[in-house]
Amino acid sequence: MKVLLSTIIVLLMCGFASAQDVNQNWFQVYGFAMTDIGYNANQIHPDWFDVVRPTKLPTMKNQYGTDGNAYFSVRQTRFGVKSGTQTGLGELFTQFEWEMFGTGVDAGQTTIRLRHAYGELGCIGVGQYWSPFMDIDVFPNSVEYWGPNGMAFFRNVQFRWMPIKGDTRLTVALERPGASADGGVVSDRVELEDVRARFPYPDLSAEYRSAHEWGYIELAGIVRYMKWEDLGEEQYDLSGDAIGWGLNLSSNIKLGKDNLVRLSVLYGAGVQNYMNDAPVDVALKTTGNVEKPVEGVAIPLFGAVAFLEHNWSEKFATAIGYSMLSIDNTELQGYDAFKMGNYALGNIIYTPVPNVMMVAELQYGNRSNFNNLEDDNDYPSDYLKTADIFKVQFSFKYNFSHKVLF
Repeated sequence: MKVLLSTIIVLLMCGFASAQDVNQNWFQVYGFAMTDIGYNANQIHPDWFDVVRPTKLPTMKNQYGTDGNAYFSVRQTRFGVKSGTQTGLGELFTQFEWEMFGTGVDAGQTTIRLRHAYGELGCIGVGQYWSPFMDIDVFPNSVEYWGPNGMAFFRNVQFRWMPIKGDTRLTVALERPGASADGGVVSDRVELEDVRARFPYPDLSAEYRSAHEWGYIELAGIVRYMKWEDLGEEQYDLSGDAIGWGLNLSSNIKLGKDNLVRLSVLYGAGVQNYMNDAPVDVALKTTGNVEKPVEGVAIPLFGAVAFLEHNWSEKFATAIGYSMLSIDNTELQGYDAFKMGNYALGNIIYTPVPNVMMVAELQYGNRSNFNNLEDDNDYPSDYLKTADIFKVQFSFKYNFSHKVLF
């Protein structure tokens, strides 16, 4: 039994380096101060005044005031520390990082928000870190904070095993279930009245990346089990369960030394909370069963991202691209339920000296609703079937970093 346990531990640890094979201890402080100044030609929920989120665009005329607002923000400002500590089992890596962009109960505020709280020893990592289901390298070189709506983007609390590390890698993780990408409560993910969600098992995610001279290609997947329990006293019991799942194919492709293409396509159901900007995971549909005429189901979704980045010179660069997210609504969702979102931007990036960046960026977002009523007269007179947002933003970013060896 001891031999078996030792073998399992060695396999999980992936053969940690011995103490004499490792380097020095190190400690790094890093981050940046960043200011965004912009003009929003349209409206968006006031908590998200300095970003582009199609899900937060209005569904009614003047729902969030009137068009045309200037804004100033320092909410992207970030601070972090990393360390490497040598042990008898190899290097212990830790990272603690936060920024000032409030979400959840702090939405709209300039306040401390945790990004990473993570430790890694050999092939084992534990803490809050990027979900293996997402690919952070798809995120473009832009200054719009929230990013492409059609990509998976989620930092989650997890236990991860990495049997292959490096440019080519394999990662498997058990993740905290039921969390929301924008910090909302669990019940917000299930669109059923008097129903409370329950997640008895962790989410299981995995990624495999194959690296090449021209870039890489990565396939990631996730599967999760969701339950919801009807606590009301209505005639019908809406309790139920579903399997959520998703596949995410992504890539970076180098086109010469000055061009990079970032791509991803994602399809699944009931994994909206892992997306960068998406609505609920579960909603009602009809069954045709008189004893239980409706039931909750995981909602299908499709997302895509395509961006091109070009370096004009050592000091000037450009990023331009498009992203979209489409939801396969159930027939019982409201006419104002989110159906599809579009996201696009283009910028000019100027780096006069190292660690200083100035950017001018044009940003666009669009929201289309379910719009499932047969007669246009059934819609409220001030209802918007679609909504758009146009922004121009100027950002100033000043990086700092200092690493100490000891």
